Formats: sequence, structure tokens, C-alpha cells
Amino acid sequence: MHQAVDDSLKLANAHYENFPVASVLLPMRLRRPIGLIYAFARNADDFADEGELLPEQRLALLDGYRRQLDRIGAGKTPDDPLFIALAGIIQQYGLPLQLFHDLLDAFSQDVVKTRYENLGEVMDYCRRSANPVGRLLLHLYGETDERNLAYSDAICSALQIINFLQDVAIDYRKNRIYLPQDDLRKFHIAEQQIAAGDPGGAWWPLMQFEIERTRRLLQAGAPLGLALKGRIGLEMRSIIAGGETILRKLHRSHGDMFNHRPVLRPWDWAYMMYRAVRAK
Repeated sequence: MHQAVDDSLKLANAHYENFPVASVLLPMRLRRPIGLIYAFARNADDFADEGELLPEQRLALLDGYRRQLDRIGAGKTPDDPLFIALAGIIQQYGLPLQLFHDLLDAFSQDVVKTRYENLGEVMDYCRRSANPVGRLLLHLYGETDERNLAYSDAICSALQIINFLQDVAIDYRKNRIYLPQDDLRKFHIAEQQIAAGDPGGAWWPLMQFEIERTRRLLQAGAPLGLALKGRIGLEMRSIIAGGETILRKLHRSHGDMFNHRPVLRPWDWAYMMYRAVRAK
């Protein structure tokens, strides 16, 4: 069982290139619980994304994860080693099962929904795809007052949208566009331009609009980095700094993630750590 869980933790860390997962900044006691949560999310996300499965096969795999959560909710022992480990931390920290179900709902939506009409639809997706992770972390930290939850939701939604902005080309190859359709119409951007990887015309004005809106959302949640004390606050500030760095890189390239997809380099991590330590 331990080997299967360790493999899941390694998988989770390998997939998050631009944001730390269960990083060395965290207290040792929290690294494994956080790694398990990310492993659950990453595995389920892969069910919706990876390989050559048919949509009904993807949904069936996600339903299998739902059944494991239902076993935990009913006080029964799960069949899967990852869920046996998850059941332990769910009980130990009082983690709400609904947050895990919300993540599965978002990944199921990825299988059946490929376009988003407006920002409201995107934010509803973020409410289930990203915000539950932040809320679960706050439960682990014991810092779940309403103010902290609101800050966390803003940060997690912003980070999700940042991923959308840096992965426009990658997502399009999966026949997904997370940029709001009404924004594309406003800036006269056709899907053919995304398909061609063309950053010309009104692409930069569109991306500038998306970048600035996302930066405001990230900044709205930034006070959480100072509200959380000690190493967990430092971890949160480094995550926020990572999001800001990706937005700067997108801005510097005039939104051309087709040819210059932003990736955090060693010197970026050093600067982010400096920012996190110096934040007041």
C-alpha cells in the first residue's frame, strides 16, 4: 500500500511544474496529507485528460473515485490504497468530503464541456476545479474562518485561470477553450487563430485584458499570505509570487504562449522566495 501511495505522491509533484506541491517550505507533518490531496486531484484530472479513452470510459473512472468517497462517507474501508490513506487524513483533520466531490464534478465537466460562454461560467468551473484544494489546505492548517476562505478562493481561481492562459495551445489540442467566448467575440478572435498559433492582430489586447483581470483577482486574495503565520504563510506567499511571475512572463511575451509558454526557472524560484520572505 505504501508504495502505491508514494507513487501517487511522486506523480502529483511531477505534474505541477509552476507551483509547489507539498514543498519543503511546509511543516513536515503536513507534507504527506497535502501530497495525498494533490495525488487524488492529479489522478482524477488525468482520468479526464490523458490517454486515448472514450468519454464514457473517462466518466466511469471518475465514478469509481466517487464510489471510493462514498465508502469513506459510509464509514467503510475503501478498496484503493490511495483512498485508504485519504480516509485517514479526512478523519484526522475533519476534511469535508464534499470538497473532494466538487473536484470530481469539475473533472467530469472537462469530459463533456469544451467551451465557456463568459467569465461566470469559468468562475463556476474554478469553484469546483481549484477552490476546493485551497479550502482543504485551510482545513489542514486549522485556519478556516470566512475571510481566509474568501481569500483562498480568489487565489485558487486566479491560479486556475493563469494555467488556462499559459496553456491555451495545449488545451486547444484537447479541443478545449477556457477563454470566455464573449471575450473572444469582443476582441474579434476566431478559433482558427488559436488553431494556427497566431499571436497577431488583436491577440495581445485580448491577452492583456485577461492578464490584468486575473492579476486583480490574485491580488484580492494576496492578504492570505500574511494572515497565515509561519511556514504555511511563507508557502502561500511563494505560491502567490509564482502566479505573479507567470503573469509577468505572459505580459512580457505579449501573451504569446504559442511560442513562449512561460515556465518558472531556478532564478525565478529564488526571486519568489525573496519576495515571500520580504513580504510585509
